[in-house]
Amino acid sequence: MSTQNAVAANTTTKTKTPSRKDKISIWKALIRYRWLYLMMVPGIAYYLVFHYVPMGGLLIAFKKYNLVKGIWGSEWVGFANFKTVFDSPDFPNLIRNTLLISIYRILFNMLPDVLLALILNEIRVQWFKKAIQTVTYGPYFLSWVIVYGLTFSFLAPDAGLISTWWRDHTGETLNLLTDKDWFRPIIILTDIWKSTGFGAIIYLAALATINQELYEAAVVDGAGRWRQLWHITLPGIREVFVLLLILRIGHILDAGFDQIYIFLNARVYEVGDIIDTWVFRRGIEQLDFSVAAAVNFFKSVIGFVLVITANKIAKKLGGSGIW
Repeated sequence: MSTQNAVAANTTTKTKTPSRKDKISIWKALIRYRWLYLMMVPGIAYYLVFHYVPMGGLLIAFKKYNLVKGIWGSEWVGFANFKTVFDSPDFPNLIRNTLLISIYRILFNMLPDVLLALILNEIRVQWFKKAIQTVTYGPYFLSWVIVYGLTFSFLAPDAGLISTWWRDHTGETLNLLTDKDWFRPIIILTDIWKSTGFGAIIYLAALATINQELYEAAVVDGAGRWRQLWHITLPGIREVFVLLLILRIGHILDAGFDQIYIFLNARVYEVGDIIDTWVFRRGIEQLDFSVAAAVNFFKSVIGFVLVITANKIAKKLGGSGIW
């Protein structure tokens, strides 16, 4: 019996240890695909240098960071920075504003992407389709500073086109940029205008992968355009929609710092101040890097948990998820 166990253990060891033949085949594969691996080096280096190495800086979330002493010389304070964040009177309002704006983005920004992609997919005149794509995709490349400048030219209280027209016809002054009730709608509308074209391109790529024979079979069976849309087109882009939804859920605590910071003003802080703008003021303007790092660490943990949860739910509902 002991001999059999020894033979079995020896066999297992042999299976686990790569043989000389396996090592040679690995080296052959590396040599054969060396140019492909070489092309991967810049991407891997980018993530190592700018994403993984900076993770060491998360230590300052558990320290009282001092610029002179550096990360390693600063004093350990444990979870004191997290307690400072959670005990802040602004924290509940920050969480509420961040979640509301992020949920609005998910609800109102994903559907226009799908609708525009479906409309473009039905256009058969190629030059007209490309023209519409160019017009809708163009705003994506504009910075939020330019977008705010365009918005200001329409909504400025004294000189904006819409504000002037409203004042001339009603005699009332229109000041939407400093109105708390209009801040979030303006944020969502400008975001839709800027990013819908880019989102539609992703769905157009998914639509291009649908087997055209399915449409031909549906026509033979007597299905109209709406039936084809419901039973072929929408299921064909469902996986992409779920994938983008999971990624958006993972970033639910990132309500769009660039846009919010540019559009924010003192009169709308109550409805527009989010976690990232608060972190910017606390970390950069007040040089309280430890508290800012604690907030970002908290956001990362919550985002990780949400991605895992959303991925599992998507798989249980019959989707493929991210992995």
